[in-house]
Amino acid sequence: MPDTTLAYAVVRGDPPAVYAADDVDTLHHVLALKVVAATPGSTIPPGQRERIREALIEERWGDAVVRWIEVTGIPVDVYASGLEVWTAERFSRPDEAGLELRLRPLFEGD
Repeated sequence: MPDTTLAYAVVRGDPPAVYAADDVDTLHHVLALKVVAATPGSTIPPGQRERIREALIEERWGDAVVRWIEVTGIPVDVYASGLEVWTAERFSRPDEAGLELRLRPLFEGD
């Protein structure tokens, strides 16, 4: 099975929230839907609100997220390099798992 990685973001609000997706474009879409569009419109100044709405309608997810951060001041840390996902399946072949273990630095030299 190939390695699985995720792009993820930490929205440092109160409380903080973590979102994950299989790539950064999808992550921006998730943030736009779950964070940006979930913000009450009345809490955003009218001109800024229209700019964010326009980005959402035009499916410019990343732009909407950036504008939301600028307006709210709530930091969002996006990690696009990927978070490696470990599964039991990766260790299901005992011979491979044992060999991989013996090739780790702890087993080098004597």
